[in-house]
Amino acid sequence: MIAITGATGFVGQSLLDRAAEAGIEVRALARKLQQKRKGVDWVGGDLGDTQALDRLCAGAEAIIHVAGVVNAPDRAGFEEGNVVGTLNVIEAARNAGIRRIIFVSSLSAREPELSAYGHSKARAEKLIKASGLDWTIVRPPAIYGPRDREMFELFRTAKWGVIPTPKDGKASLIHVDDLARLLLALLPGSEGISHRIFEPDDGKRGGWSHYELARAIGWAVGKRPRVLGLSRKTMEMAAKADAMFRGKRAKLTLDRVGYFCHPDWVVSHGARVPSTLWRPRIETREGLRSTAQWYRSEGWL
Repeated sequence: MIAITGATGFVGQSLLDRAAEAGIEVRALARKLQQKRKGVDWVGGDLGDTQALDRLCAGAEAIIHVAGVVNAPDRAGFEEGNVVGTLNVIEAARNAGIRRIIFVSSLSAREPELSAYGHSKARAEKLIKASGLDWTIVRPPAIYGPRDREMFELFRTAKWGVIPTPKDGKASLIHVDDLARLLLALLPGSEGISHRIFEPDDGKRGGWSHYELARAIGWAVGKRPRVLGLSRKTMEMAAKADAMFRGKRAKLTLDRVGYFCHPDWVVSHGARVPSTLWRPRIETREGLRSTAQWYRSEGWL
């Protein structure tokens, strides 16, 4: 039995799928009532509900902490969801006698001064390291795949024939199913895995330039979109416009502009996962194409 936070989200849903394939019993935290699912014991609550977290952790052998805030109106929102929430998870795990915790952080924690989101993830990492638990931290780069609503914005604009991106820079990618397999592979813990920070990706050395990725997404939706390389000032103007039109539902925020415009979001070679434990299976162009097909089948595109 393992405990999972964030099980109803993009990464969490894929994690439940892979856990079911592996025959792993799961107790999962959910804000809202969920449909019954074989092998999953749902616990109602959130990261601020300490009693729910106690129920989540009771009898579990390990916990995978996926839940977090990726978009908030201010620094306090990120602090509450990513820092205080992580502290609550640690305390519940310790109270339940759980020894092993896997924390899904973000590459943005590498540069905490660039965004409130990255700053909150870096603070959460410090709590994990000081927890006294047998921990492993995973810093995924940009995650894509079925159910994702973040990178979906690029697929949708590609269909319209244009993709806006930061003018310069490179980034790594990973398919959500590859990430889910890694999280499960890390569950046992061992020398060389415990007390380590890993930065997994799709295996493409040097990452993807924004132009390369935009063209690959265009190919995935059957288009040859015009790629607009935008300056930071232009992106900040776009973020303000997005906030004006979509309010709290805005995807491009000023905080996100801060880390989108950083030139290097490529995973570190020294933080790669040992190949004997895990390797990515999904080639990115094919993964992007299958993701586009999923969006179409669900009526998103």
